[in-house]
Amino acid sequence: MKPSSPRVALVHDFLLDLRGGERVFLALCEQFPDADIFTAVYDPKGTEGRFEDRNVHASFLQKLHPNAKSFRRLLPLYPYAMEALDLSDYDLVLSSSSAWAHGVLPSEDAVHVCYCHNPFRYAWNAREATLRAQSPVVRAALGVVLQRWRQWDWIAAQRVDRYIANSETTRRRIARYFTREASVVYPPVEIERFQPGEVGEHYAVLSELMPHKRIDLAVRAFNELGRPLVVIGDGPDARRLERMAGSNVRFTGRVSDAEVARLLGSAKALVVTATEEFGIAAVEAQAAGRPVVALAEGGVTESVLEGETGVFYDEATPAALAAAVAGFDPMAVDPAACVANAQRFSRAAFAAEIRANVDAALAAGPSPRGDRNRPARGLALAGRRAA
Repeated sequence: MKPSSPRVALVHDFLLDLRGGERVFLALCEQFPDADIFTAVYDPKGTEGRFEDRNVHASFLQKLHPNAKSFRRLLPLYPYAMEALDLSDYDLVLSSSSAWAHGVLPSEDAVHVCYCHNPFRYAWNAREATLRAQSPVVRAALGVVLQRWRQWDWIAAQRVDRYIANSETTRRRIARYFTREASVVYPPVEIERFQPGEVGEHYAVLSELMPHKRIDLAVRAFNELGRPLVVIGDGPDARRLERMAGSNVRFTGRVSDAEVARLLGSAKALVVTATEEFGIAAVEAQAAGRPVVALAEGGVTESVLEGETGVFYDEATPAALAAAVAGFDPMAVDPAACVANAQRFSRAAFAAEIRANVDAALAAGPSPRGDRNRPARGLALAGRRAA
C-alpha cells in the first residue's frame, strides 16, 4: 500500500520553451508543488524561468546544450535518454507526453500515470506525410528510425499503468496505436488571462509555425481575401510563410502573454488550420470573447460550438477556408457565449479531474503486466504492432 503522501516525480518530454504542452505541465507542477521534475533537456531561459524554483533533472543529452531550434537533431536518442532517468525513489510518476516521456522506467512498485497530448505524431498519424516531405535518401533513413520508434513506443506504452488523454481524438489514437484505454481530461486553460475587448479589423492565427500546422492555408486564403491577418508565433516554417504572404498578413513572432491576450481580444476571429489534438488557442480565443473559424477535425470539434462560438470548414484547402471566412459574420457572435463556453476548460476543473484519476491509479496499484520495467530499446515487435 502506498503511503498517504507518495513521493512524486513529474516528467515532460522537453522543457525548452513555453507552448501548450508546457503550460499543461506547469499546471501539473502547481498541483504537485513538492514533486521533482524530470525531462530530456531543459532551458531555463527558453521557459522564461517558470521552473527555476523546482528541482529539475535533465538527461545525459543536457551536456549537448540543445535549444528549441536544435533539439530535433537528437531525435533518435530521446527514447534512450528517458529510459536512463533514475526514478527509483518515487512512488508515483506522472508523465506529460507527446513523444517519449511515457517511456520512463519507474521502480517496480511505483504507479505511472501518463497524461498524453498525442502519441508521437511523426511516427504515427503524421508518418506518411513526414516521409513524403523528404528526399529519397533521407526518406529511407528516416523511415527506419520511425519504424524502430514505433516498436519502442508500443512497448513503452504497455508499461504505463493509467493513460489520460487530452481529448477524444487523442483517446482514439491511444487505443489504435497502443491498444490501451484512456480517460479524457481536457487541458487547463488560463482563461483568467483573457477578457473581451474592442474588436479591430484583423483575424488571428496563434500557433507554432510548423509544417504540420498548415498555416500556409491561412496565408493563402487571406492573400485571396485581402483581409488583415495577424500570425502570432514562431517556428521553423516562419521564413517560408513570410515569403508567400501578402502585405495584409503580419507576423509578430513570439510575443508576451499579455500581447497574445490583446491580439486575441481585438481579433474578429481566431483561424485554426491544423488538426489539433485539443487546441488550447481555440479556448483562449473564446475566453477573450472571440469566435473561432476552424477545420472540422480534432479537438476543436469538442471545444467550439458550431453556430454559437464559431464555424467549421470541411476541407484543408485555402479555398474552403476563404469561403468559411467570407460566409461567417464574427460580429454576430455573442462574446458572452464564447466566454461561458471557455469556462468548461478551467484550471480548477482540470485539477479536480487529474486528482481523481491519480487517486484511482494509486488505489489500484501497479498493473500486473510482465516486464513492465524492461527497457524497450532493442526489443523486437510483431510486425502488426509496428505497422
